[in-house]
Amino acid sequence: MRRRYSYYWTKLIGAIVVLIAWVVGFIVIGDSWWQLANAAVLAVVATQIAFLGHDAAHRQMFRSGRWNDWVSLIIANLLVGISYGSRQSKHNRHHANPNKEGADPDIALTAIAMTPAMATRHRSRQMRWIVAHQGWYFFPVLLLEGASLHFDGIRRVVGRGRVQRRWVELTFLTVRLGGLVALVFLVLPPEKAAAFLAVELAMFGLYMGSSFAPNHIGMPLVSPKLKLDFLRRQVLMSRNISGGWPVSILMGGLNYQIEHHLFPSMARPHLRKAQPLVSAYCAANGVPYTRTTLWQAYRTVISYLNSVGLHGKDPFLCPLVAQRRAL
Repeated sequence: MRRRYSYYWTKLIGAIVVLIAWVVGFIVIGDSWWQLANAAVLAVVATQIAFLGHDAAHRQMFRSGRWNDWVSLIIANLLVGISYGSRQSKHNRHHANPNKEGADPDIALTAIAMTPAMATRHRSRQMRWIVAHQGWYFFPVLLLEGASLHFDGIRRVVGRGRVQRRWVELTFLTVRLGGLVALVFLVLPPEKAAAFLAVELAMFGLYMGSSFAPNHIGMPLVSPKLKLDFLRRQVLMSRNISGGWPVSILMGGLNYQIEHHLFPSMARPHLRKAQPLVSAYCAANGVPYTRTTLWQAYRTVISYLNSVGLHGKDPFLCPLVAQRRAL
């Protein structure tokens, strides 16, 4: 549980250096359709930086909660362009009740039916057919997630709801989003600038969504009436992704989702060390521990969403949860 200051300071300084290098490279390349590839690079860089913001929001970087809050706010709003406060509120509720109906905001989506009850809200034959095949368009829909994250952040900070540090968040979002748009249109003609922004938003949303999707989708849903102890509530609803350090870099440490949910303030580099200990403990206590490859997880996500769309029974409900589910 010890802090990894050198690891995170290296990451934070490296993120600033990479962003500066990207801006210089963008200006040097100038008016070229190769900038579309540069847009994809920015999307990857922004997502990797967002992973750092996620770590700071979970108090993984510093002992001081204030330091973690401000670093996460700067990363989210100023470097990535999403609202720290908006994401933090939803994420805390998710960690408290992963996959619990009526409590986890991550399964209360509008474009995708995450539960059988949500699938039944559509009455027209056309919509029922679309929802029945929603697993196949889930990943294409993620191309819109980047725009949604930016829009939700702006809507929150300018809305009437209570927002801590409203003007700080608004200023950072304005500088980040407005600054990127200004830079792009100053360097590129309108048609290339529009294409650049579209590619960056699409790739950012796809990368972000594809990193979070394998963590819980297709794992058991929890009835609002079901009570589980902390260990089972976190382990049974989460999925680890195998693949070693390449997958860990790709997913920003989210591949150790079970350990992260059990020890949310544990520094990212230590999750790898905790994994065999947690797995052995779960085996000794008869708690199912799910670990699979990334591609198998994606196949499960698609299959689960299609199954939900067909209004069938949940085939991914593990026996232990089924035994404990309230009648």
